[in-house]
Amino acid sequence: MKLFLQNLAQTLVTFGPLGIFLLTLIDSSGVPLPGVADALLVGLSAKNPARAPLFAALAIIGSVIGTMVLFSVARKGGEAFLDRHTSQGRGARFRTWYLRYGLVTVFVPAVSVVPLPMKVPVFCAGALGVRPLTLACVVFAARLVRYSALAWLGAELGENSMDRILELKWHLIGGVVSLALVITVYIWVTSKRPDISRRAHH
Repeated sequence: MKLFLQNLAQTLVTFGPLGIFLLTLIDSSGVPLPGVADALLVGLSAKNPARAPLFAALAIIGSVIGTMVLFSVARKGGEAFLDRHTSQGRGARFRTWYLRYGLVTVFVPAVSVVPLPMKVPVFCAGALGVRPLTLACVVFAARLVRYSALAWLGAELGENSMDRILELKWHLIGGVVSLALVITVYIWVTSKRPDISRRAHH
């Protein structure tokens, strides 16, 4: 399976801008292709800075659509579906974090350039009754920051921009953490409404 995903990613990279859209859609829908879309976005932006905003937009749209596909699957399956994926191990731990921190657990991995698990928080959001528009807005905001920043860095840094971005990863992580803290209050309020909390504890 791992080899298949590697071959799929390599094939989609050759699609250029369309590849960015497809890679982010597939990755956000639960099929792990970590870092491939980021690298392609940066590389294309470095080669064609004038089109960097278009590349970022394709990544954002693909990611939001993919996330909503995963969310819809979890929503239809309900809490029984969630229990199957979070009954033990890391899944159970991520579910506990979601119940404690709400959609912050979606925002942080969505905005971070360092691969962080996002599938289980999206499962939780779908199974526990979060409104689709609320989740879409959270993911859109996170991806807007992430992909716009990557496209801009690629356009500004030019060749070898991905290597230079990796050198700055701790600065980027610090920025992500700071941004997450700023918006935590808003996301907490929208994701921890009483009706959701009651369902989460049934």
